[in-house]
Amino acid sequence: MKIYKILGKRGRITIPFAIREELGFEPDDVISFELQDDGSVIIRGEPRCCSCYEEKQPNMISLQDLLDELPMEAKRDALVYLSMQLALHRGEHGEHL
Repeated sequence: MKIYKILGKRGRITIPFAIREELGFEPDDVISFELQDDGSVIIRGEPRCCSCYEEKQPNMISLQDLLDELPMEAKRDALVYLSMQLALHRGEHGEHL
């Protein structure tokens, strides 16, 4: 099976459905890419750490739930902090909006 895809500006590509289905790939699977000497790439599904991907544990809450519970001033502080971190990250990696 040979399928052509176009690489996006940010280096992203979607693995075609037929290939995902054939290989049994599902959302949140760990996939490795191994570059070969001849320029080809081997793509493999890898075992994942079960404890890393378990469903939410009872004592855990989502980020959205956490933010919803914060007072407005703390939400503003979080927004400022995350905005500054994002700007620094983009500056370090030459990314633009």
